[in-house]
Amino acid sequence: MAVGGETAVTDTRPAQTAPGEVGFVHSYETTGTVDGPGIRFVLFLMGCKLRCLYCHNPDSWDLSAGKKTSVDEVMAQILPYSGFLLSCGGGVTISGGEPMVQQQFLARILRRCKDAGLHTAVDTAGFLGAKMTDEAMQDTDLFLLDIKAWDPAVYKYLTGVELQPTLDFARRLADDGSPVWIRFVLVPGINDKPEDVDGLAEFVAGLGNVERVDVLPYHTMGEAKWQAMGMEYKLHGTPAPSPQLINRVQDQFRAHGLFVV
Repeated sequence: MAVGGETAVTDTRPAQTAPGEVGFVHSYETTGTVDGPGIRFVLFLMGCKLRCLYCHNPDSWDLSAGKKTSVDEVMAQILPYSGFLLSCGGGVTISGGEPMVQQQFLARILRRCKDAGLHTAVDTAGFLGAKMTDEAMQDTDLFLLDIKAWDPAVYKYLTGVELQPTLDFARRLADDGSPVWIRFVLVPGINDKPEDVDGLAEFVAGLGNVERVDVLPYHTMGEAKWQAMGMEYKLHGTPAPSPQLINRVQDQFRAHGLFVV
């Protein structure tokens, strides 16, 4: 349209996407039963700074290898299940990879889930917890915090990163009063020393906000994927923990007054 003899120019540049409106998704699970209370819709995000030797999703490490997805597209997957999730005391769990790699994307999904009245949980190793905003923490009803070893050297061997950021995040969650479930993957011969388990149990019990501890037996479900990706699986030949070892570790946590499953 001509204005004052001049031709108006239409801006054909694409609209800018707000930070966090687009992220990278690994996969979805619609009927999760171990990732929080009730039946869960589990969203697995891409990206992880840890290199856990027993990781069963090493294909999630590279952020850009995932499916580029908008928050609206994620919610279009979740919301059809909202009535069912609410009816069975469930909700949405965001996992990975490590969901905190995509902090802004994570925060926007959490807010949208809370707007829909859904219970939210974040499954995290806590390494990037210092970057999580207070607002995103408030939008998270439950943290599933993986503490993979108590001995810092063992933790570094298992994950490739330092333990301290996870402990710092655990204390931050305690100070905030955020509900936490601790997850401990029990790997025979590596993180099962009685004194180390006692050290972790004492730390966890002292936080005051831990609702339960899940002692998860090590398994080799991810080994085939490592091989398919041409990567060496360094824990090859490591056995699953015996029932006796699992019971001993569970009892050590219980001895500190913790509810253990």
